Amino acid sequence: MKGIRKVGMLAALGVASALTVAGCGGGGGGEGQGGAAEGPTATIVSDFPLQGANRAQTETMVNAIRLALEERDGMAGEVTVEYESLDDATAQAGQWDEAKCAENAQSVAQRDEVVGWIGPFNSGCAAVEIPILNEAGLGMISPANTAIGLTKPGGEPGEPERYYPTGERNYTRVIIADDKQGAAGATLMDEEGFESVYILDDRETYGQGLADQFERTAEELGIEVLGRDGIDGSASNYRSLMERIAQEQPDAIYFGGIIENNAGQLLKDKVGAGMSNDDVAFIGPDGIFVDELLNQAGDAAEGIYVTFGGLPEEELSDEGQEFVENFEAQYNEDIQPYTAYAYEAANVMLDAIERAYEADGDVTREGVLREIFATEDYEGVLGEWSFDEDGDTTLTELSIQRVEDGQFTLDRTLDVSDTVASVE
Repeated sequence: MKGIRKVGMLAALGVASALTVAGCGGGGGGEGQGGAAEGPTATIVSDFPLQGANRAQTETMVNAIRLALEERDGMAGEVTVEYESLDDATAQAGQWDEAKCAENAQSVAQRDEVVGWIGPFNSGCAAVEIPILNEAGLGMISPANTAIGLTKPGGEPGEPERYYPTGERNYTRVIIADDKQGAAGATLMDEEGFESVYILDDRETYGQGLADQFERTAEELGIEVLGRDGIDGSASNYRSLMERIAQEQPDAIYFGGIIENNAGQLLKDKVGAGMSNDDVAFIGPDGIFVDELLNQAGDAAEGIYVTFGGLPEEELSDEGQEFVENFEAQYNEDIQPYTAYAYEAANVMLDAIERAYEADGDVTREGVLREIFATEDYEGVLGEWSFDEDGDTTLTELSIQRVEDGQFTLDRTLDVSDTVASVE
């Protein structure tokens, strides 16, 4: 399996919520550049929320995909590749929107020139889009979805089969799923000697499923679960909830949810109820691993733990370090937690397109999907890994961040393969 190929970078283009990057191969311009490209052409799209609290992060993901294309002069082997960035958020929602996710997927499903989909960012959006794109035979690679039920049993009843009406898989992800991230949160508690926990979730696909996995592993490790509640992500405050939890005297509170569902206010009210983060630990997932959390929660975020289903930039491979250097030089901005994962997804997609054309003499959705699932022993920015038969990455190493002096700081890395195996 080919790793990342490095060629000259083109000049950066401005960030936009909808854009096209066309390669300049074969002496012809790509569609949208004033003429038809000579030789085979194909289009890939990404689908992320480009509005709301995650905007800063998702814009770096769009730029990472563009960088992957620019490093290849807009080509996947002999194929000219065009790229379009879709936005699945709405101004009204301030985050991903179920109807917008469906609209994006339905629109692209009808466009035969689109042979690959990178995204989405949110697991709830993935639950909407996968069945639509499965019917269309379009291969998907997500840099960020972690809900376990998208690919394997362990989530809600009927998962994952209900996402694949054709009976064939079309969805993969380069990020580690929540069975492992949930185990990481519980393993952290075990290592820190925390003996009891109160669990909260935001009632969404991602947050509720992650809390389920955390609870399961915590119980296997002998950690007492004192209670569990789902929160209203639009509530003005959580003072009464936190006062009630304080009476249970937990060693820790675990929250399964995303930044958009009021995580900052949750932290403020936790500390306001007399549960400092030194006295009662707060553990959250990568859904709140966003700088905006620090702005929303202020001092109440100091000392919290956040799990991430992957590795931060300082723990990436040699190829990853080179990517970070190139990205930050090109765009004059720091990478975010999922930036490298979007870059990896883009390169895997481009390699699949190249191999499909080499094998078939044409670029079709069927060929690209076949080659995505054939990704094995891939050497990229995340290290060496493969897709398993479910479409999940074989990587098992995660990281724990802690907020220190108002910044996310790497606390430790965890390999949870043994922990997950022991509770399955």
